[in-house]
Amino acid sequence: MIINADDFGRSVAETDTAAALVQRGRVTSLSAMVFMDDSERAADIAQDLDADVGLHLNFCERWMSRNVPSSLRHHHDSLVRFFDRGRYAVLFYDPRLRRSFDAVYQAEVDEFRRLYGRPPSHIDGHRHLHLCANMLIDRVIPAGTRVRRNFTFAHGEKGVFNRAYRRVVDTLLGRRYTLTDYFFSLQQSLSGRGRPLREVAELAKTASVEVMTHPRNPNEFLCLDGQRYKDALESVRLGKYAARAVNWGSRVDKAMIWGLLAGLCECSLL
Repeated sequence: MIINADDFGRSVAETDTAAALVQRGRVTSLSAMVFMDDSERAADIAQDLDADVGLHLNFCERWMSRNVPSSLRHHHDSLVRFFDRGRYAVLFYDPRLRRSFDAVYQAEVDEFRRLYGRPPSHIDGHRHLHLCANMLIDRVIPAGTRVRRNFTFAHGEKGVFNRAYRRVVDTLLGRRYTLTDYFFSLQQSLSGRGRPLREVAELAKTASVEVMTHPRNPNEFLCLDGQRYKDALESVRLGKYAARAVNWGSRVDKAMIWGLLAGLCECSLL
């Protein structure tokens, strides 16, 4: 089971809480943001941590770094404005933004390599926007990359169209990228809106599971730092993205994604 802390480097608080849990063996993987308030310091801290560090793509929050060329900042600001339109913007493909997605993705990957001295162990996205229509249809992320899948929902947890959409997207992702078998949110588990942690741990005995956490949230930090969490994981082997073998299949068919989005974009999916 991979326990992944998101938003590493976004702020001092988010960096420090995640780093503390890695040091205590409660978190195994980090998703780092670049061009943000604490990105530089977070990269320095990560050098002494025994954890995978992946790239947490940011298309929806303005970069805080001053060391960004104006042309590149223009591309990023275009994406921020696009996603500010509403929660369903993720479903719509905008051909005018193709260059912006390409430029921002590559810039964040390059900055990650500069800060960490290596490529990211995996790719995911702030607000899960690495799974937006432009990223899927244009196949911006290279084949074979370890990529975060959609949330795993059981029957009845979400609407039928929501679950169908996620299932089809995950099937297409699995043809091109390396995915875990399941993906859950610790916050949803703790709130009672998702699978209880003991059930997630049971799944992890026979399958690969990622649990996403935001340790800056006090309830999540207390859970991860507590005895009940430790007891729940006693029989589970904790893992990292880097331990996942790269095993990807055929290319994603653009026509299949277009058809899927066209048929489902007006449904209540998110």
